[in-house]
Formats: sequence, C-alpha cells, structure tokens
Amino acid sequence: MIETKEINFYYGDFHALKNISMKVDVHTVTALIGPSGCGKSTFLRLFNRMNDLIDNTKLTGECFVDKDNIYKKSIPVDELRKKVGMVFQKPNPFPKSIFENVAYGLRVNNMGNKSFMIERVEESLKAAALWDEVKDKLKKSAFELSGGQQQRLCIARALAVHPSILLMDEPASALDPISTSKIEELIYSLKQEYTIVIVTHNMQQAARVSDKTGFFMLGELIEYNDTKKIFLNPDKEQTQNYITGRFG
Repeated sequence: MIETKEINFYYGDFHALKNISMKVDVHTVTALIGPSGCGKSTFLRLFNRMNDLIDNTKLTGECFVDKDNIYKKSIPVDELRKKVGMVFQKPNPFPKSIFENVAYGLRVNNMGNKSFMIERVEESLKAAALWDEVKDKLKKSAFELSGGQQQRLCIARALAVHPSILLMDEPASALDPISTSKIEELIYSLKQEYTIVIVTHNMQQAARVSDKTGFFMLGELIEYNDTKKIFLNPDKEQTQNYITGRFG
C-alpha cells in the first residue's frame, strides 16, 4: 500500500505539490491525470525517491510504502528502489543484449546464481508479454527491438528484481497505437501481482486501464476517486471541465 499525508514539495521557491494526501490500494492501477506541469510526475517520483537526485528541492509531509515512512533517514534507498520499480516515458534499454538488460538489476544487487538469473529473466520476459518474441535472440542487442518491444523490455527489467510496486510515467506516449494497446493489456494483467501507478496525458487510456484516478491541477490533487466516477460523475467542476476538454 502507498499513502501520502500532507505532502508539500518545492523546486527552489516553486511550490510544486500542495498538501497532497491520498491512498493507493494494493493490486490496483491508479492513474494520475492533469495538464502539463500540474505536478503528477513529481508526485509519482516521490515513491521511489527519484526527486532526491534533483538539487535544491524540499519535501514536507509523510510518504508511506507498506507502512514505512520512506523519507526517514534510516530507510535504505537502494532497497526501496528494488521494491518500487520505474518505467519511463521513452524506452531506455541499456546498450547490452536483451538478456543482460533484464538481468542487470539482478547482477548489480547480487541476486542469485546463474541458473536463478536465467530463470528470472525468462519469468520477467513472460510477465512483460515479450518472451515469445525474443526467446530465440536473447544475445542480440536490445536496440534491434521495436519501440514497443523496447518498452516491454524495460518493464521486464523493472520486474526482474521482484518489486511490489510499479511506477509508469507516460509509458505509451512515444508508441504507435498497436504497441500502446499491448502496453495497456500488460498493465491490466500485471495488477494481479503488482500495485501500479501510472501518469498519463491520455484520458481514454486512464479510463481503460485504471481502477482509480487522481486529477491534478497547479500542484493540487483536485479529486481522487474510482475511475468510473471521475469520468462519468465527478464531484468537482474543475474535473468536469478537464475531462470534457474545456481546458487543459
């Protein structure tokens, strides 16, 4: 489970997130929507402390993953990032073979012997719906794959270290419609084992894949509810205006 309590986040003097409290249930897909620059990607990156890599930032409030406040000084960030995987907007395979891309996290974390690694790579590629397409070319460069295949490879790489949470920052925005459809089907199937939070500009995508949706605007969480309610009967006029295309 993920929970935030009164989160405020600053880039220098800029107040990027304003007093945000929300809960994300286990084994659900939660979509974060809103106009560009509204804070949704900043919020997503809180959960694996990616914002720590940016200079001159400040956080107040609490952020919990499995009931641990992940911003306590005693929390080992490397261990957190094993638990909370991340997939970015554009596919970013390493300049290595398909096998070594998936095995990378296992190697750097000394997770298991060679036979375990082979087994885990296969499991991860199957979970990412890519195994049948690459099983005969695992030694070939990841750059030989199509964009959609590369993105599924990056998902397999994130899954290999057994995370419980998967963060996705616009994972299909750089892909063609067929590849996008495959990613959406994959997201829907992965929630059986993982808790998924996805940032998307595509409201149809949010409606198709998510159980709950949070609407952000100007750093505030305007509304957070079941996806069906957000899209069919939102409580806030700002949400209604965004969903119907009156702004944003």
